[in-house]
Amino acid sequence: MNNINQFLLSGALLAFFGLAQPCFAGIETPRIDQRQENQERRIEQGEASGALTNREANRLEHQQMRIARQEEAAKADGVVTAGERARLTHQQNKASRNIARKKHNLRRD
Repeated sequence: MNNINQFLLSGALLAFFGLAQPCFAGIETPRIDQRQENQERRIEQGEASGALTNREANRLEHQQMRIARQEEAAKADGVVTAGERARLTHQQNKASRNIARKKHNLRRD
């Protein structure tokens, strides 16, 4: 009888984890995460090369933090909808343009 209970328990656990896995699939945002990393790297590179002032870098980093908070809010309910992904992508597009503009602006000291 003990073997039967173990078999049923292991079957129930496998079924639970097998069914639970698709629920977590909607939370993953690898493209958004990779893009965040790339943009943060661009900001750091710009600051190191002198293309960005400390103030510009701080503002761009703050924008990245806002996007990260929006991503966490989108993930809070367990699913990142297509609309939420689109909004995050739009925000990342804006941030990318801001980084490019600030890195290539002509400052006159």
